Amino acid sequence: MNAKRVVTLVVIVFLGFWMFNDPSGLAASAKEAGGAAWSLATDLFTGVITFIKQL
Repeated sequence: MNAKRVVTLVVIVFLGFWMFNDPSGLAASAKEAGGAAWSLATDLFTGVITFIKQL
């Protein structure tokens, strides 16, 4: 449990450091990650719908 807290703290510190040093880079990365997640969700639901239609 202690390792999980340390990893979480390191990630938060890293994101905070990144936010203050390169906010536009962080925003661009977040935008790309959001777009990729949306694309993945769209592909997943399209596949599920196609599978159900084939039944």
